[in-house]
Order: sequence, then structure tokens, then C-alpha cells
Amino acid sequence: MKKGMCSLLLLTFLFPVLAVVVDENKKTDPEKDRVEFVDFFANRFKGVAFSEYKNGVYALDEDQRAQWLEIEDFPPYEFAIDTGRELFEKAFANGKSYSDCFRNGGIGIRQDYPFYDNEKQKVVTLELAINDCRISNGETPLKYKKGPMAEISAYMAYTSRDEKVNVVIPDDPYALNAYEEGKAFYYSKRGQLNFSCADCHALNSGNNVRADKLSPGLGHTTHFPVYRSKWGNMGTLHRRFIGCNENVRAEPLPAQSDAYRNLEYFMSYMSNGLEINGPGARK
Repeated sequence: MKKGMCSLLLLTFLFPVLAVVVDENKKTDPEKDRVEFVDFFANRFKGVAFSEYKNGVYALDEDQRAQWLEIEDFPPYEFAIDTGRELFEKAFANGKSYSDCFRNGGIGIRQDYPFYDNEKQKVVTLELAINDCRISNGETPLKYKKGPMAEISAYMAYTSRDEKVNVVIPDDPYALNAYEEGKAFYYSKRGQLNFSCADCHALNSGNNVRADKLSPGLGHTTHFPVYRSKWGNMGTLHRRFIGCNENVRAEPLPAQSDAYRNLEYFMSYMSNGLEINGPGARK
């Protein structure tokens, strides 16, 4: 049995799973949800400042934080930023480039993603927008989990460092529905192990599973894309979603599927007010 699966089985044995009762008659109120989400972690980790949650598990564990800070002296994602800049600035065959597709030339805008596009009637993530830009300029779309997509996204995230997450959910029934679907995904159990995102990253956040500590859900989206030691390369947030689903023995969905984009919408809104510090480095 793989180490990750053993760890999850151990988690099932040691810790209870989170039961969430969804009131279908409850009015959608994203800001109320966000305040309650932030308060949950403020009460769970009383000594941790809100601003620290952008650092994930390293906000909770001093030893792991020290090791991480040493890695940040020579971050493994530096090459991705450099390559991403070259790809971002390279002209398409028609003479245009990514800068022609984005507000402010694509610089310093990561904090505004994802957003709900009323014309397309769907949530648009940064990676989806990158491929939309390519397609509209006659270029072949990139794969979503790693490679050039992660590198371009890493560069764009880097230009947005210190900007605060500012995801907007308009008072629009379609946007609110997308948010609710993302929220439902976060709290719904799935897979043979019957886990939800919240089971690990809310109720059991900060608990150890073997040598690893479960990171808090607050701030989860601020540092992507990431270089993971386990991967040995860069990966996007949706690559991580797929890995999490596989860990609980659930059938993973395609990267940039509606469900994953709506999940990102919910998770990003929960982290409003935290600084972008991507790309990041994680185990």
C-alpha cells in the first residue's frame, strides 16, 4: 500500500470526519461564509495571525517553517518564473502576445482570479484565461496540470506578489450558483475513504498524519502554482485537486472541469484579503 494511502487510512482511524448539514433553504451569503471560515481558523489556531495563512502549513509548524525558509533562499521555482516570463513575452504567430489578452498587460492581476464571466456563464480561472488567449490568437491550447501552463501561471503569480486576493462574487444567480456548487464540493464526502476537503483541511487541520501536518484550508490558493518536492516540478492548483481526489480513492475530474473551477472559486473567495505569494514551494 502506498505511503499516502496508509496515511489517509491512519487519519480515518485517529480522527473523526466532518459532518456538514446543508440547509437548501438558506440564502447564499458568501461574505458571511467567509467570515465564519476565517473565524473557525482564528479560534482553532489562536496564536496565528490572519496574514500568516498565506504560508499554509508553515504558519503552524516552526520546524517545518525553518526548513521552508531555507529552501526559499534558493527557491526551486525560480527557473519556472524565468521560463514563464519568456513564454509570456514571446509573440504568437499573429504578432500578438498574452499581454494583449489581459488587463494591465497581464501584470499584477493574479489576485482577481477566478471570476465569474456572465457572457460565458462560467467561472474563469487564470489558467483557463491563458488558454482562451491562446485559442483566440490561433494557438494550440496548453495542458492544464504542469509544463508551460504552470510556468506562465507562475510568472503571472510572481508579478502579483503582495497583492491581496480580491475575488468578487456578484449578486447574480448564476455566479452565486457556481459559488454554491464549489462550496458543496468542498464539504461533500467522496471516494472509498469518504472524505471531504473540509475533513482534512478544516476539522483536522494542524493534526499530524505520520510525518506530515495537514494544512489549513484558509490560504490554500494563494501560493499556486507550486513546486512540490514529491512531484519534482511545478504544478497547478487543479493538479493538486486531482491528487487529493486520488488519495481518497475518488475518481478525479479533468483539470479545469466545471466542478474544479467552482471549487477554486469558493476556496479563493474564502482567502480574500490574504496576500498572493505564489509561486510557492511545498513538500
